[in-house]
Amino acid sequence: MLLELGVRDLGVIDRVSIVLGPGMTALTGETGAGKTLLVEALELLVGGRADPVLVRPGADEAIVEGRFERAGDEVVLARSIPTAGRSRGWLDARMVPASVLADTGAALVDLHGQHTHQSLLAQAAQRAALDTFGGVDRAPVDEARARLAEIDESLAGLGGDGRARARELDLLAFQLEELDGAGLGDPDEDEALAREENALADATAHREAAATALAALRGDGGGASPAAVEALGTAVDAVAGRAPLAEVETRLRSLEAELADAATELRQAHEHLEDDPARLAVVRDRRQLLAGLRRKYGDTLADVLAFAETARARRAELESHEERVAALEDERERATAALVAAEAALGASRRAAAPRLARSVQTNLRELAMPRAHVEVAVGGTDPGDDVTFMLGANPGEPALPLTKVASGGELSRAMLATRLVLSEAPPTLVFDEVDAGVGGEAALAVGRALAALAGHHQVLVVTHLPQVAAFADHQVAVRKRERGGRTVAEVASLDDSARVVELSRMLSGRPESPTGRDHAEELLTAAARERRR
Repeated sequence: MLLELGVRDLGVIDRVSIVLGPGMTALTGETGAGKTLLVEALELLVGGRADPVLVRPGADEAIVEGRFERAGDEVVLARSIPTAGRSRGWLDARMVPASVLADTGAALVDLHGQHTHQSLLAQAAQRAALDTFGGVDRAPVDEARARLAEIDESLAGLGGDGRARARELDLLAFQLEELDGAGLGDPDEDEALAREENALADATAHREAAATALAALRGDGGGASPAAVEALGTAVDAVAGRAPLAEVETRLRSLEAELADAATELRQAHEHLEDDPARLAVVRDRRQLLAGLRRKYGDTLADVLAFAETARARRAELESHEERVAALEDERERATAALVAAEAALGASRRAAAPRLARSVQTNLRELAMPRAHVEVAVGGTDPGDDVTFMLGANPGEPALPLTKVASGGELSRAMLATRLVLSEAPPTLVFDEVDAGVGGEAALAVGRALAALAGHHQVLVVTHLPQVAAFADHQVAVRKRERGGRTVAEVASLDDSARVVELSRMLSGRPESPTGRDHAEELLTAAARERRR
């Protein structure tokens, strides 16, 4: 919903700001006051063509800002149109191109009249409207197309080019020969080899270190100090059986056991650590081989092993190419047949729904001062009938033309209103300009009733010259021209109940102060309120 519209230096508008509410709002005022400029401002806001001629003389640029509510969140759009150079757009204070404004605005506002930004003029929107009205289910077609695309992707993945397939098989054969020849099996092999290499590379020094440590523990070094093992045994004997020192005795005995184990391990290391240049060379060669494999196929040996499995699966897939291709081709044939059937069913559903939609819109049009109009919804002959065109013949004897070819803004606006009354899906804000052109009397009341009905589900803004239409609005905004400082400017004012009576009196008789006009205005407002409550 549009919450607020701000316009500056656009045509006769100097600076205006309008706060809008839900329901129907009528924009009224004398011809040339600037009502349609407000609609043009909205069109600029949603990505419409920016013409520098719209900039108020003497100003450097025109600026339009709109504050919307969407799903509980505020969305702010802004557009600047300079007298020279390209226009600029903003979405929530972030600079964006006009195309982004158009995409965002399409979900917020729909303009009806002589404006290019009308969603229902687009063929995709007309097709979606027909599908919604007729309850047409296009899911089977979407699913069939997705399945066919999946099969085509699988066929492409098999390698349709024989030469490319042969090259890939040769590469896989080389890679697998190298990997299989390495005899890989343990992903932790390299870590184990690293520990072994360290032991072999410095075996003499390791053995001497073990001997030195063992001598220190057992006193085999010939020094004057008592051996660590012997000294610890003496300490244990000294405190044994003494209650106050029981805890110390326990700890000493634990140290004595640990020291004995360490001495045993040192003796074993001294006896078994030997220089083995041949084994060291083998370990180093193996580690170099593993490093080369990791450089080519993965960061770790686990990655290398995983690559080998993937390569074997790919080779098997390529070697069974012909069988797999034949199976996929059969599957593709079935999927194509399913798509053709789904498209035929979709096309038939659309062609069945098209006359019903046309009749419903035509019925509404005949109540909107177009009693001889005829509507057609054309569906292309090629399935699934994606070529959907809404067509209107406004007068007897005239051929029905696509809505994009309808010359009269009023006729187009009423056609859009009649269509919107039939369809449930639309942007939250609908704007109608010239919807009452050439309308009067009972037909004007019908237009007002139709707009009020639409306002039960959408925010509706209507530019109108007819008091019968304005009377049905929940809110009314008057646009007036004033002379200020020798220049004409447009002013905008939201009207309260008493001001609405004055404005409607002006619209009825041209004399706002006329008691008869005011009585008639009050009667219109009362009658319209009574009809809205039905």
